[in-house]
Amino acid sequence: MIPAMILILILILFWSAALQAQSVSPPAELSIRLVNGTNSCSGTVEVFYEGEWLGLCPSWSWRVRKATVVCRELGFVNVVATSRGPPFEEGRGGVKVFGCRGEVSSLRDCNSRGGQGFCDGDNYVNVTCSESVRLVDGAGFCSGRVEVKSSQSWASVCEADFDRQDAEVVCGELGCGAPAALQWGLYGEGQGQTWHKEFQCKGNESLLLDCDTSDRKNNNCLLGNAVGLTCSEVDYMRLVEGGSRCAGGVEWYDQGEWRTMGTDDWEDVAAVVCRQLGCGSTVSVLLGGNTIKWIGIGCDGSEPALRECKRTHCLDYSFTVICSG
Repeated sequence: MIPAMILILILILFWSAALQAQSVSPPAELSIRLVNGTNSCSGTVEVFYEGEWLGLCPSWSWRVRKATVVCRELGFVNVVATSRGPPFEEGRGGVKVFGCRGEVSSLRDCNSRGGQGFCDGDNYVNVTCSESVRLVDGAGFCSGRVEVKSSQSWASVCEADFDRQDAEVVCGELGCGAPAALQWGLYGEGQGQTWHKEFQCKGNESLLLDCDTSDRKNNNCLLGNAVGLTCSEVDYMRLVEGGSRCAGGVEWYDQGEWRTMGTDDWEDVAAVVCRQLGCGSTVSVLLGGNTIKWIGIGCDGSEPALRECKRTHCLDYSFTVICSG
């Protein structure tokens, strides 16, 4: 016969375990997370849908605006990049988000559908967010004036406080490859304050704010000395067989190889292509003689880079662009 005291202890243990099980509640429906990224700010987007985590599939209207919602819902400052993620896993479902109208603060404000069979033949969505550093007033996400988040506001960085190893960390954190050019004053001075520390990165840190810092040797940052940085990721798009870097057929670097790009919005996409490459404005657009079914793109013509245009998966025409530059 079990003594009364032992029986009471057993009952208490069962009661405590039951309370703990009740306290660990599942995530809310349509919660989101990033997995398998290089740091906490990047990865494949997963959505908690009907009791399980499923990969987010790109819809025809998926673009940077929705990726911005993902980043801000996760508590980050802004989106840096959205790209084609790992291929759909057979036997695993996916979720598509669409119908995001107006200013939305969460993917829950949009419509969604998911389950088995979604994302078939497609890839999940990768997103890179930023919580502490950004490049502004450049040709796209991967070039511009370096700014660091400081006390809920953004501060530009003085050239005396920033070197090539610091630039390697920034480009890596933003998912923009390696530094291509480092030049002060190239992208203006900004309207806010100046960062008050000198960065001392080794070059292998995942985040800029993981780097050591020291007090600035000189308290003054002269006008024209704000750091401008261009990372090599801007080369994910190119013009080929046109006789110069500002003319030719449009190709996109995707999953380790260059692929032909197609569109039905030739003039708008061409305007973005010329702008991103720093090649001035569009002189002419020549429609290709064949249709492709690989990387399609749709722009409204105002975007600074093709990253901000929507991806499509329709039969689109290849095309050749001639820019004024």
